Amino acid sequence: MSRSPRSLAFLLAGLSAIGPFAIDTYLPAFPAIGADLGATKLEVQQSLTIYLGFFALMTLWHGAVADALGRRRVVLWSLVMFFLTSVGCALATQIEHLWIARALQGMCAGAGMVVGRAVVRDLFEGAQAQRLMSTIQLLFALAPAAAPIIGGWVFGLFGWRAVFWFLAAYSALMWLLCLLRLPETLDPDHRRSLHPVKLARDYAHMFAHPALLALVIAVSMNFAGFFLYVMSAPVFLMEHLGVSPQGFAWLFGPTVGGMMTGSWLGRRLAGKMAPQLQLKMAYTIMLAAAVGNVMLNVLTPASLPWAVLPIALYNIGQALAMPILSLLALELFPRARGMVSSCQGFAQSLTNAMAAGLVVPVLWGEPLHLAAGMAAFVFVGWLAWLRYRSMHA
Repeated sequence: MSRSPRSLAFLLAGLSAIGPFAIDTYLPAFPAIGADLGATKLEVQQSLTIYLGFFALMTLWHGAVADALGRRRVVLWSLVMFFLTSVGCALATQIEHLWIARALQGMCAGAGMVVGRAVVRDLFEGAQAQRLMSTIQLLFALAPAAAPIIGGWVFGLFGWRAVFWFLAAYSALMWLLCLLRLPETLDPDHRRSLHPVKLARDYAHMFAHPALLALVIAVSMNFAGFFLYVMSAPVFLMEHLGVSPQGFAWLFGPTVGGMMTGSWLGRRLAGKMAPQLQLKMAYTIMLAAAVGNVMLNVLTPASLPWAVLPIALYNIGQALAMPILSLLALELFPRARGMVSSCQGFAQSLTNAMAAGLVVPVLWGEPLHLAAGMAAFVFVGWLAWLRYRSMHA
């Protein structure tokens, strides 16, 4: 097993990509799933909401279990579960069957993302940790770009069920790589109890911590400003912009390019610019992009490529901010990094689930409404960051 930063970055990025793959690969197949299973557009959309809800619920456990049993064991078993649930999705014959399989899939899909953050901080600190987190995010950013493109072509060639067979094959490959290459990074002396009363007390303490709460809200809201468009992609692209199921790269190509640019910038600035200055730069970019997006939609009808350019710019700032905010959160509880990562993952996933189920169906009718949603999310994220700054002035 190797602990070289480069090989570890590729491995952890591959694990983190499972979540976006489980979301984005089947988006182009939404109409076909509805037609095959006799489901409405909203019922198919709820398969995403259910997945995100259970994803959020289980992120609270992934970190706690990893703090108790070790990082490696949790990752390997979660990959086994993801393989089995992907097969279940592929075999669904009713929309209710798909909902159940997606719920179970969501319960195991977030382990790689949650545990991966803890692994980075177990091994590295300071600028080196930020560089590795930025590198992982840079590689991870390829997943949202590749997933809908792969999903669109797999769906076009073999049908929507083949998308879930692809996810099963991907998880099997990652299981083999982790078995061979993922080290155990948790010091046995730092293992924590899984007693439910103690866990409840520890989580209550963390969620009551004002600095941690501000940081997880900032990360969650920043990401939701972009993810709003991912969750509404079938309607935004196919209905408003006239894109085919094979043309989802119109959204995911530029926006992921923005995420990769922000990650590259964060890697270059690590150790050269103070983290708080980097965050100031990131929020300036995000707020400017969000305001510009609203103005563009007020002044002109949505059309390509202009409709996706502000989202790409937004993602530069979002990707620059995320590793710094995540590391600041992990520093608050150095002996419970898995649980801190779980708190962040839970808040982010819960925000995404609520947005998918409650916000997106309200906003996806008009591109201007989606732009306003992006602006509202990042404004809340900015206020949360200002709150954290005021506590550490």
